[in-house]
Amino acid sequence: MKQLHRKDLFGWSEFNKERNLDFNSVLWVREGGNILIDPLPMTEHDHSHLQRLGGVNFIIITNSDHCRDAEHIAKNTGAQIYGPSAEEETFPISCDHWLHDHEEVFPGLIVFELEGSKTPGELALLLDHTTLITGDLIRCHVAGELCALPEAKLINPPKASQSIKRLAELPNIKAILTGDGWPVFNHGSEALHRLAKSI
Repeated sequence: MKQLHRKDLFGWSEFNKERNLDFNSVLWVREGGNILIDPLPMTEHDHSHLQRLGGVNFIIITNSDHCRDAEHIAKNTGAQIYGPSAEEETFPISCDHWLHDHEEVFPGLIVFELEGSKTPGELALLLDHTTLITGDLIRCHVAGELCALPEAKLINPPKASQSIKRLAELPNIKAILTGDGWPVFNHGSEALHRLAKSI
């Protein structure tokens, strides 16, 4: 795994040939138990690195298309799985907890439900008010510039636009760790404002 912009954040990726971009996962190392977000399958190297960092206690899935390797990892580690409450009735894997808008699921980590994306109630996660972690709706196909999921894939484009604009109103965002594409490590608020103005 690669260390990200904070000493307690790590990431690993898988290149998707069809879309010509990376799929990304995040590890937050914390005293109360480590958290994986949208975890992809791990190489032996990454798995060993995870163990050296204290293993995993919790897994957060932002939407049903990002279940990825969560079920397998949870089975092997005993980690609890958290998913979006709006998909509770149709989620493809079993979850221990369902997350709701504005819930502080762990100290310093706040949940935002996004409407209008390709799945109901997709989650974005705000860490310490400065790092935004996104699933599918907000992406980065060109380094430094955010974009939105194509309109044809959205359940409700106007609501999706409003969800993005809502996140753009959050102050002091430094970094944006996207589920798909490049991360944005600096000037995250500015990148969100540009995206909000473009839609």
